[in-house]
Amino acid sequence: MPGTYILAIDQSTQGTKGMVFDQQGRLVARADQAHEQIINEKGWVEHDPVGIYQNVLTVAKKAVEQAGIDKAQLAAVGISNQRETSLAWNRETGEPIYQAIVWQCARGEEICRRLMADGLAETIKAATGLPLSPYFSAAKLAWIVENVKNASELMSKKNLCMGTIDSWLVYKLTKGQQFKTDFSNASRTQLFNIRTLQWDAGICQSFGIEAHCLAQVCDSNASYGETDFDGWLEAPIPIRAVLGDSHGALFGQQCCRPGMVKATYGTGSSVMLNIGDKPIFSTGGLVTSLAWSFDGSVEYVLEGNINYTGAVISWLKDRMGLIASATETAELAEDSNSQDKSYLVPAFTGLGAPHWDSEATALLTGMTRVTGKNEIVRAALDSIAYQIDDIVTLMQCEAGIAIQELRADGGPTKNHYLMQFQADLLSIPVQVPAVEELSGMGAAYAAGIAIGLYDKKTIFEHIGHEKYQPQMPAQQRELKKRGWQAAVSQTLHHA
Repeated sequence: MPGTYILAIDQSTQGTKGMVFDQQGRLVARADQAHEQIINEKGWVEHDPVGIYQNVLTVAKKAVEQAGIDKAQLAAVGISNQRETSLAWNRETGEPIYQAIVWQCARGEEICRRLMADGLAETIKAATGLPLSPYFSAAKLAWIVENVKNASELMSKKNLCMGTIDSWLVYKLTKGQQFKTDFSNASRTQLFNIRTLQWDAGICQSFGIEAHCLAQVCDSNASYGETDFDGWLEAPIPIRAVLGDSHGALFGQQCCRPGMVKATYGTGSSVMLNIGDKPIFSTGGLVTSLAWSFDGSVEYVLEGNINYTGAVISWLKDRMGLIASATETAELAEDSNSQDKSYLVPAFTGLGAPHWDSEATALLTGMTRVTGKNEIVRAALDSIAYQIDDIVTLMQCEAGIAIQELRADGGPTKNHYLMQFQADLLSIPVQVPAVEELSGMGAAYAAGIAIGLYDKKTIFEHIGHEKYQPQMPAQQRELKKRGWQAAVSQTLHHA
Protein backbone atom coordinates (compact mmCIF):
# COMPACT_ATOMS: atom_id res chain seq x y z
CA MET A 1 0.00 0.00 0.00
CA PRO A 2 1.60 3.34 -0.99
CA GLY A 3 2.32 6.02 1.57
CA THR A 4 2.36 3.87 4.69
CA TYR A 5 5.94 4.32 5.97
CA ILE A 6 7.79 7.28 7.48
CA LEU A 7 11.52 7.80 6.95
CA ALA A 8 13.43 9.47 9.78
CA ILE A 9 16.89 10.97 9.38
CA ASP A 10 18.74 11.43 12.68
CA GLN A 11 21.90 13.41 11.94
CA SER A 12 24.00 13.33 15.11
CA THR A 13 27.51 14.26 16.20
CA GLN A 14 29.08 10.88 15.57
CA GLY A 15 27.10 9.79 12.52
CA THR A 16 23.81 9.65 10.65
CA LYS A 17 20.96 7.18 11.10
CA GLY A 18 18.19 6.35 8.67
CA MET A 19 15.08 4.75 10.21
CA VAL A 20 11.87 3.41 8.73
CA PHE A 21 8.67 3.40 10.80
CA ASP A 22 5.52 1.54 9.78
CA GLN A 23 1.85 2.59 9.90
CA GLN A 24 1.65 1.63 13.60
CA GLY A 25 4.75 3.70 14.42
CA ARG A 26 7.00 0.67 14.93
CA LEU A 27 10.67 0.84 13.95
CA VAL A 28 11.18 -1.72 11.17
CA ALA A 29 14.70 -0.88 9.95
CA ARG A 30 17.71 1.24 10.82
CA ALA A 31 20.95 2.02 8.97
CA ASP A 32 23.97 3.89 10.39
CA GLN A 33 26.84 5.75 8.76
CA ALA A 34 29.65 7.32 10.80
CA HIS A 35 31.52 10.43 9.66
CA GLU A 36 34.98 11.78 10.45
CA GLN A 37 35.58 13.99 13.48
CA ILE A 38 38.02 16.58 12.13
CA ILE A 39 40.10 17.86 15.07
CA ASN A 40 43.19 20.03 14.65
CA GLU A 41 46.09 20.85 16.96
CA LYS A 42 44.11 23.73 18.50
CA GLY A 43 41.32 21.35 19.50
CA TRP A 44 38.92 22.82 16.94
CA VAL A 45 36.21 20.34 15.93
CA GLU A 46 34.71 20.24 12.43
CA HIS A 47 32.55 18.06 10.18
CA ASP A 48 32.44 17.84 6.40
CA PRO A 49 28.91 19.04 5.45
CA VAL A 50 29.08 17.52 1.96
CA GLY A 51 30.03 14.16 3.47
CA ILE A 52 27.16 14.42 5.94
CA TYR A 53 24.68 15.08 3.13
CA GLN A 54 26.00 12.09 1.17
CA ASN A 55 25.60 9.95 4.29
CA VAL A 56 21.97 11.07 4.56
CA LEU A 57 21.35 9.76 1.04
CA THR A 58 23.18 6.53 1.89
CA VAL A 59 21.33 5.70 5.12
CA ALA A 60 17.95 6.50 3.56
CA LYS A 61 18.55 3.93 0.81
CA LYS A 62 20.03 1.34 3.18
CA ALA A 63 17.19 1.64 5.69
CA VAL A 64 14.54 1.18 3.00
CA GLU A 65 16.43 -1.84 1.61
CA GLN A 66 16.68 -3.37 5.09
CA ALA A 67 12.97 -2.77 5.67
CA GLY A 68 12.23 -4.78 2.53
CA ILE A 69 9.67 -2.29 1.30
CA ASP A 70 9.09 -0.55 -1.99
CA LYS A 71 10.55 2.98 -1.80
CA ALA A 72 7.26 4.18 -3.33
CA GLN A 73 5.65 3.30 0.03
CA LEU A 74 7.42 6.16 1.80
CA ALA A 75 4.94 8.87 2.77
CA ALA A 76 7.09 11.57 4.39
CA VAL A 77 10.43 12.43 6.00
CA GLY A 78 11.21 13.69 9.50
CA ILE A 79 14.63 15.10 10.46
CA SER A 80 16.34 15.33 13.86
CA ASN A 81 19.80 16.81 14.12
CA GLN A 82 22.78 17.65 16.29
CA ARG A 83 22.17 21.10 17.72
CA GLU A 84 24.35 24.24 17.57
CA THR A 85 26.71 22.83 14.90
CA SER A 86 26.88 25.58 12.28
CA LEU A 87 27.96 26.21 8.70
CA ALA A 88 27.74 28.67 5.81
CA TRP A 89 27.29 28.10 2.10
CA ASN A 90 27.00 29.95 -1.18
CA ARG A 91 23.33 30.58 -1.90
CA GLU A 92 23.83 30.29 -5.69
CA THR A 93 26.11 27.27 -5.92
CA GLY A 94 24.92 25.42 -2.82
CA GLU A 95 28.56 24.74 -1.89
CA PRO A 96 29.84 25.22 1.69
CA ILE A 97 32.43 27.96 2.08
CA TYR A 98 33.95 26.19 5.10
CA GLN A 99 33.55 23.02 7.14
CA ALA A 100 30.71 22.77 9.67
CA ILE A 101 31.89 23.97 13.10
CA VAL A 102 30.73 21.44 15.70
CA TRP A 103 28.91 22.37 18.91
CA GLN A 104 31.90 21.10 20.94
CA CYS A 105 34.23 23.65 19.30
CA ALA A 106 35.07 26.72 21.41
CA ARG A 107 36.87 28.79 18.75
CA GLY A 108 34.34 31.60 19.19
CA GLU A 109 35.49 32.26 22.74
CA GLU A 110 37.32 35.48 21.88
CA ILE A 111 34.22 36.82 20.12
CA CYS A 112 32.17 36.11 23.25
CA ARG A 113 34.77 37.84 25.43
CA ARG A 114 34.54 40.90 23.19
CA LEU A 115 30.76 41.04 23.53
CA MET A 116 30.99 40.54 27.27
CA ALA A 117 33.45 43.43 27.51
CA ASP A 118 30.91 45.53 25.60
CA GLY A 119 28.35 44.75 28.32
CA LEU A 120 26.04 42.71 26.07
CA ALA A 121 25.92 39.41 28.00
CA GLU A 122 22.74 40.20 29.94
CA THR A 123 20.96 41.66 26.91
CA ILE A 124 21.72 38.54 24.91
CA LYS A 125 20.57 36.18 27.67
CA ALA A 126 17.37 38.16 28.29
CA ALA A 127 16.40 37.86 24.62
CA THR A 128 17.64 34.37 23.77
CA GLY A 129 17.43 32.54 27.11
CA LEU A 130 21.06 31.43 26.66
CA PRO A 131 24.21 32.56 28.48
CA LEU A 132 26.80 34.15 26.19
CA SER A 133 28.97 31.21 25.17
CA PRO A 134 30.96 29.85 22.19
CA TYR A 135 28.93 26.63 22.67
CA PHE A 136 26.01 28.13 20.73
CA SER A 137 25.85 28.84 16.99
CA ALA A 138 26.16 32.64 16.96
CA ALA A 139 29.86 32.86 17.86
CA LYS A 140 30.68 30.05 15.40
CA LEU A 141 28.92 31.86 12.54
CA ALA A 142 30.56 35.14 13.57
CA TRP A 143 33.94 33.40 13.41
CA ILE A 144 33.19 32.28 9.84
CA VAL A 145 32.26 35.85 8.82
CA GLU A 146 35.46 37.22 10.35
CA ASN A 147 37.89 34.51 9.23
CA VAL A 148 36.71 32.77 6.05
CA LYS A 149 37.62 34.28 2.71
CA ASN A 150 34.67 35.73 0.76
CA ALA A 151 32.22 35.23 3.66
CA SER A 152 31.62 38.93 4.32
CA GLU A 153 31.53 39.70 0.59
CA LEU A 154 28.93 37.00 -0.04
CA MET A 155 26.93 38.30 2.92
CA SER A 156 26.95 41.87 1.62
CA LYS A 157 25.69 40.60 -1.76
CA LYS A 158 22.91 38.60 -0.01
CA ASN A 159 24.50 35.48 -1.43
CA LEU A 160 25.32 33.73 1.85
CA CYS A 161 23.26 31.11 3.70
CA MET A 162 24.15 30.50 7.35
CA GLY A 163 22.55 28.01 9.65
CA THR A 164 22.46 24.76 11.57
CA ILE A 165 22.68 21.25 10.13
CA ASP A 166 18.91 20.91 9.69
CA SER A 167 18.73 23.98 7.43
CA TRP A 168 21.65 22.65 5.35
CA LEU A 169 19.95 19.27 4.88
CA VAL A 170 16.60 20.84 3.98
CA TYR A 171 18.36 23.09 1.46
CA LYS A 172 20.22 20.19 -0.16
CA LEU A 173 17.32 17.72 -0.09
CA THR A 174 15.06 20.26 -1.81
CA LYS A 175 17.76 21.18 -4.37
CA GLY A 176 18.06 24.70 -3.00
CA GLN A 177 14.32 25.40 -3.16
CA GLN A 178 13.84 25.71 0.61
CA PHE A 179 15.99 27.47 3.20
CA LYS A 180 14.18 26.77 6.46
CA THR A 181 14.78 25.83 10.07
CA ASP A 182 12.42 25.07 12.95
CA PHE A 183 11.83 26.88 16.23
CA SER A 184 13.72 24.34 18.36
CA ASN A 185 16.94 24.70 16.34
CA ALA A 186 16.58 28.48 15.96
CA SER A 187 16.28 28.84 19.74
CA ARG A 188 19.72 27.24 20.19
CA THR A 189 21.60 29.63 17.89
CA GLN A 190 21.77 32.58 20.34
CA LEU A 191 20.46 34.79 17.51
CA PHE A 192 16.74 34.08 17.99
CA ASN A 193 14.59 36.14 20.34
CA ILE A 194 12.44 33.62 22.21
CA ARG A 195 10.07 36.38 23.36
CA THR A 196 9.28 37.90 19.95
CA LEU A 197 9.85 34.58 18.11
CA GLN A 198 12.00 36.24 15.45
CA TRP A 199 15.65 36.60 14.58
CA ASP A 200 16.85 39.42 16.82
CA ALA A 201 18.25 42.15 14.53
CA GLY A 202 20.23 43.81 17.32
CA ILE A 203 21.87 40.60 18.49
CA CYS A 204 22.62 39.56 14.90
CA GLN A 205 24.30 42.91 14.38
CA SER A 206 26.34 42.47 17.59
CA PHE A 207 27.72 39.22 16.16
CA GLY A 208 28.32 40.82 12.74
CA ILE A 209 25.64 38.69 11.06
CA GLU A 210 22.95 40.04 8.74
CA ALA A 211 19.57 38.42 9.38
CA HIS A 212 18.91 37.87 5.66
CA CYS A 213 21.60 35.16 5.78
CA LEU A 214 19.52 33.10 8.21
CA ALA A 215 16.82 30.56 7.41
CA GLN A 216 13.09 31.13 7.56
CA VAL A 217 11.89 29.87 10.95
CA CYS A 218 8.92 27.48 10.67
CA ASP A 219 6.76 25.25 12.84
CA SER A 220 8.48 22.00 13.69
CA ASN A 221 5.74 20.19 11.75
CA ALA A 222 5.63 22.64 8.83
CA SER A 223 6.08 21.73 5.19
CA TYR A 224 9.80 21.91 4.43
CA GLY A 225 9.39 21.21 0.73
CA GLU A 226 9.72 17.93 -1.13
CA THR A 227 12.67 15.67 -1.85
CA ASP A 228 13.45 12.79 -4.19
CA PHE A 229 16.83 12.16 -2.50
CA ASP A 230 18.81 13.25 -5.54
CA GLY A 231 16.70 11.29 -7.98
CA TRP A 232 16.52 8.06 -5.95
CA LEU A 233 12.74 8.33 -5.58
CA GLU A 234 10.59 8.35 -8.69
CA ALA A 235 8.17 10.79 -7.05
CA PRO A 236 9.21 13.31 -4.35
CA ILE A 237 7.87 13.07 -0.81
CA PRO A 238 7.34 15.88 1.72
CA ILE A 239 9.71 16.78 4.55
CA ARG A 240 7.15 17.29 7.33
CA ALA A 241 9.12 17.58 10.58
CA VAL A 242 12.38 19.10 11.78
CA LEU A 243 13.51 18.99 15.43
CA GLY A 244 16.79 19.36 17.30
CA ASP A 245 17.75 15.93 18.64
CA SER A 246 17.06 16.66 22.33
CA HIS A 247 13.69 18.15 21.38
CA GLY A 248 12.92 15.10 19.23
CA ALA A 249 13.64 12.91 22.27
CA LEU A 250 11.39 15.13 24.42
CA PHE A 251 8.55 14.61 21.94
CA GLY A 252 9.40 10.91 21.60
CA GLN A 253 9.07 10.66 25.38
CA GLN A 254 5.63 12.31 25.00
CA CYS A 255 6.58 15.17 27.34
CA CYS A 256 3.91 17.38 25.80
CA ARG A 257 2.48 18.99 28.94
CA PRO A 258 4.00 21.44 31.44
CA GLY A 259 5.77 19.65 34.28
CA MET A 260 6.85 16.67 32.18
CA VAL A 261 10.60 16.10 32.20
CA LYS A 262 13.04 13.82 30.40
CA ALA A 263 16.71 13.08 30.98
CA THR A 264 18.89 11.76 28.18
CA TYR A 265 21.83 9.82 29.64
CA GLY A 266 24.67 9.94 27.14
CA THR A 267 28.33 10.90 27.36
CA GLY A 268 26.93 13.89 29.20
CA SER A 269 23.27 14.49 29.95
CA SER A 270 20.50 16.83 28.84
CA VAL A 271 17.62 17.29 31.25
CA MET A 272 14.59 19.06 29.76
CA LEU A 273 11.42 20.28 31.47
CA ASN A 274 8.36 21.33 29.48
CA ILE A 275 7.25 24.66 30.99
CA GLY A 276 4.34 25.42 28.67
CA ASP A 277 3.56 28.39 26.46
CA LYS A 278 5.44 31.10 28.40
CA PRO A 279 9.19 31.30 29.04
CA ILE A 280 10.71 31.10 32.51
CA PHE A 281 14.19 32.59 32.83
CA SER A 282 16.52 30.79 35.20
CA THR A 283 18.70 32.52 37.77
CA GLY A 284 20.37 29.26 38.81
CA GLY A 285 22.24 28.06 35.74
CA LEU A 286 19.52 26.53 33.57
CA VAL A 287 18.86 27.72 30.01
CA THR A 288 15.53 28.53 28.41
CA SER A 289 14.77 27.29 24.90
CA LEU A 290 11.81 26.45 22.72
CA ALA A 291 10.67 22.84 22.86
CA TRP A 292 8.98 23.15 19.45
CA SER A 293 6.17 24.88 17.65
CA PHE A 294 3.35 22.71 16.34
CA ASP A 295 0.56 24.25 14.25
CA GLY A 296 1.47 27.76 15.38
CA SER A 297 1.66 26.98 19.13
CA VAL A 298 5.07 27.22 20.80
CA GLU A 299 6.13 25.51 24.00
CA TYR A 300 9.17 26.33 26.09
CA VAL A 301 11.63 24.25 28.09
CA LEU A 302 14.12 24.70 30.87
CA GLU A 303 17.25 22.69 30.15
CA GLY A 304 20.23 21.67 32.25
CA ASN A 305 23.36 20.13 30.75
CA ILE A 306 25.82 17.91 32.63
CA ASN A 307 29.34 17.22 31.36
CA TYR A 308 30.04 13.77 32.80
CA THR A 309 27.40 11.07 33.17
CA GLY A 310 27.95 8.08 30.86
CA ALA A 311 31.54 9.27 30.47
CA VAL A 312 32.09 8.38 34.14
CA ILE A 313 31.55 4.72 33.24
CA SER A 314 34.06 5.09 30.39
CA TRP A 315 36.53 6.53 32.90
CA LEU A 316 36.12 3.46 35.15
CA LYS A 317 36.92 1.23 32.19
CA ASP A 318 39.49 3.11 30.13
CA ARG A 319 41.43 5.08 32.76
CA MET A 320 41.02 3.12 35.99
CA GLY A 321 40.78 -0.43 34.58
CA LEU A 322 38.20 -1.32 37.23
CA ILE A 323 35.73 -2.84 34.74
CA ALA A 324 35.96 -4.55 31.37
CA SER A 325 32.54 -3.31 30.20
CA ALA A 326 29.70 -1.10 31.35
CA THR A 327 27.46 -4.14 31.85
CA GLU A 328 29.44 -5.15 34.96
CA THR A 329 28.72 -1.99 36.92
CA ALA A 330 25.21 -2.78 38.20
CA GLU A 331 26.23 -6.09 39.80
CA LEU A 332 29.39 -4.59 41.33
CA ALA A 333 27.39 -1.71 42.79
CA GLU A 334 24.76 -4.03 44.21
CA ASP A 335 27.51 -6.16 45.83
CA SER A 336 29.18 -3.14 47.45
CA ASN A 337 29.28 -2.50 51.19
CA SER A 338 26.14 -0.54 52.07
CA GLN A 339 27.95 1.14 54.97
CA ASP A 340 30.56 2.73 52.69
CA LYS A 341 30.20 6.51 52.40
CA SER A 342 32.40 7.20 49.37
CA TYR A 343 31.41 9.94 46.93
CA LEU A 344 32.85 10.59 43.49
CA VAL A 345 32.36 14.10 42.05
CA PRO A 346 33.22 13.72 38.33
CA ALA A 347 34.36 17.28 37.70
CA PHE A 348 36.99 16.11 35.21
CA THR A 349 36.36 19.17 33.02
CA GLY A 350 34.67 21.33 35.62
CA LEU A 351 31.02 21.15 36.65
CA GLY A 352 28.05 22.06 34.45
CA ALA A 353 24.59 23.02 35.67
CA PRO A 354 23.70 24.07 38.29
CA HIS A 355 27.23 24.99 39.46
CA TRP A 356 28.87 26.15 36.19
CA ASP A 357 32.35 26.04 37.69
CA SER A 358 34.88 25.37 34.91
CA GLU A 359 37.74 25.29 37.43
CA ALA A 360 36.24 22.60 39.68
CA THR A 361 38.28 19.41 39.81
CA ALA A 362 37.21 15.79 40.29
CA LEU A 363 37.23 14.28 43.75
CA LEU A 364 36.84 10.86 45.40
CA THR A 365 36.12 11.40 49.07
CA GLY A 366 34.77 9.60 52.14
CA MET A 367 36.86 6.44 51.68
CA THR A 368 37.61 4.09 54.57
CA ARG A 369 39.30 0.69 54.92
CA VAL A 370 36.14 -0.99 53.57
CA THR A 371 36.33 0.99 50.31
CA GLY A 372 37.32 -1.19 47.36
CA LYS A 373 36.56 -1.66 43.69
CA ASN A 374 32.84 -2.30 44.20
CA GLU A 375 32.41 0.80 46.32
CA ILE A 376 34.23 3.04 43.83
CA VAL A 377 32.11 1.68 40.99
CA ARG A 378 28.98 2.37 43.02
CA ALA A 379 30.16 5.91 43.81
CA ALA A 380 30.69 6.51 40.09
CA LEU A 381 27.18 5.33 39.22
CA ASP A 382 25.71 7.28 42.12
CA SER A 383 27.39 10.46 40.85
CA ILE A 384 25.30 10.27 37.68
CA ALA A 385 22.05 10.11 39.65
CA TYR A 386 23.12 12.86 42.07
CA GLN A 387 23.84 15.26 39.20
CA ILE A 388 20.47 14.57 37.56
CA ASP A 389 18.79 15.06 40.94
CA ASP A 390 20.51 18.45 41.36
CA ILE A 391 19.07 19.61 38.01
CA VAL A 392 15.55 18.29 38.59
CA THR A 393 15.46 19.83 42.08
CA LEU A 394 16.50 23.21 40.64
CA MET A 395 13.92 22.92 37.86
CA GLN A 396 11.11 22.33 40.34
CA CYS A 397 12.21 25.35 42.34
CA GLU A 398 12.60 27.76 39.41
CA ALA A 399 9.52 26.65 37.49
CA GLY A 400 7.29 26.30 40.56
CA ILE A 401 6.17 22.95 39.17
CA ALA A 402 5.94 19.71 41.16
CA ILE A 403 7.48 17.07 38.89
CA GLN A 404 5.62 13.77 39.12
CA GLU A 405 7.88 11.48 37.05
CA LEU A 406 11.20 11.42 35.22
CA ARG A 407 11.31 9.90 31.73
CA ALA A 408 14.79 8.57 31.03
CA ASP A 409 16.54 7.47 27.84
CA GLY A 410 20.05 6.67 26.62
CA GLY A 411 22.53 3.83 27.06
CA PRO A 412 23.06 4.03 30.86
CA THR A 413 19.30 3.58 31.44
CA LYS A 414 19.86 -0.15 30.87
CA ASN A 415 21.60 -0.16 34.28
CA HIS A 416 18.94 -1.30 36.73
CA TYR A 417 20.93 -0.24 39.80
CA LEU A 418 21.35 3.30 38.44
CA MET A 419 17.70 3.71 37.51
CA GLN A 420 16.50 2.44 40.90
CA PHE A 421 18.92 4.76 42.72
CA GLN A 422 17.71 7.64 40.52
CA ALA A 423 14.10 6.97 41.52
CA ASP A 424 15.13 6.75 45.17
CA LEU A 425 16.98 10.08 45.08
CA LEU A 426 14.21 11.93 43.23
CA SER A 427 11.46 10.25 45.27
CA ILE A 428 9.38 9.99 42.08
CA PRO A 429 9.01 7.16 39.53
CA VAL A 430 11.55 6.87 36.72
CA GLN A 431 10.16 5.55 33.43
CA VAL A 432 12.42 4.02 30.75
CA PRO A 433 10.96 3.28 27.29
CA ALA A 434 11.72 0.03 25.47
CA VAL A 435 12.62 2.07 22.35
CA GLU A 436 16.15 3.46 22.08
CA GLU A 437 15.99 5.81 19.07
CA LEU A 438 13.86 8.53 20.62
CA SER A 439 15.27 11.52 18.69
CA GLY A 440 14.57 9.96 15.30
CA MET A 441 11.30 8.49 16.51
CA GLY A 442 10.14 11.90 17.74
CA ALA A 443 10.82 13.43 14.31
CA ALA A 444 9.15 10.48 12.54
CA TYR A 445 6.04 10.68 14.71
CA ALA A 446 5.79 14.45 14.23
CA ALA A 447 5.96 13.93 10.45
CA GLY A 448 3.47 11.07 10.53
CA ILE A 449 1.01 13.10 12.60
CA ALA A 450 1.45 16.09 10.24
CA ILE A 451 0.34 14.06 7.21
CA GLY A 452 -2.46 12.26 9.05
CA LEU A 453 -0.82 8.82 9.05
CA TYR A 454 -0.56 8.76 12.85
CA ASP A 455 -3.06 9.78 15.53
CA LYS A 456 -1.31 11.93 18.15
CA LYS A 457 -3.52 10.50 20.91
CA THR A 458 -2.77 6.85 20.20
CA ILE A 459 0.57 6.61 18.38
CA PHE A 460 2.63 6.33 21.59
CA GLU A 461 0.47 3.57 23.11
CA HIS A 462 2.40 0.63 21.67
CA ILE A 463 5.69 1.65 23.31
CA GLY A 464 6.51 -0.49 26.34
CA HIS A 465 8.12 0.99 29.45
CA GLU A 466 9.95 -0.17 32.55
CA LYS A 467 9.06 1.83 35.65
CA TYR A 468 11.20 2.20 38.77
CA GLN A 469 9.38 3.21 41.96
CA PRO A 470 11.19 4.98 44.82
CA GLN A 471 11.91 2.66 47.76
CA MET A 472 14.49 4.46 49.91
CA PRO A 473 13.33 5.83 53.31
CA ALA A 474 13.23 9.63 53.41
CA GLN A 475 15.81 9.93 56.23
CA GLN A 476 18.34 7.79 54.36
CA ARG A 477 17.77 9.77 51.16
CA GLU A 478 18.38 13.11 52.88
CA LEU A 479 21.56 11.82 54.54
CA LYS A 480 22.91 10.70 51.15
CA LYS A 481 22.03 14.03 49.52
CA ARG A 482 23.74 16.01 52.31
CA GLY A 483 26.85 13.88 51.86
CA TRP A 484 26.82 14.58 48.12
CA GLN A 485 26.46 18.34 48.59
CA ALA A 486 29.35 18.32 51.08
CA ALA A 487 31.50 16.45 48.56
CA VAL A 488 30.60 18.89 45.75
CA SER A 489 31.46 21.88 47.97
CA GLN A 490 35.00 20.48 48.32
CA THR A 491 35.52 20.44 44.54
CA LEU A 492 34.39 24.01 43.82
CA HIS A 493 37.43 26.20 43.30
CA HIS A 494 36.00 29.02 45.45
CA ALA A 495 35.24 26.70 48.36
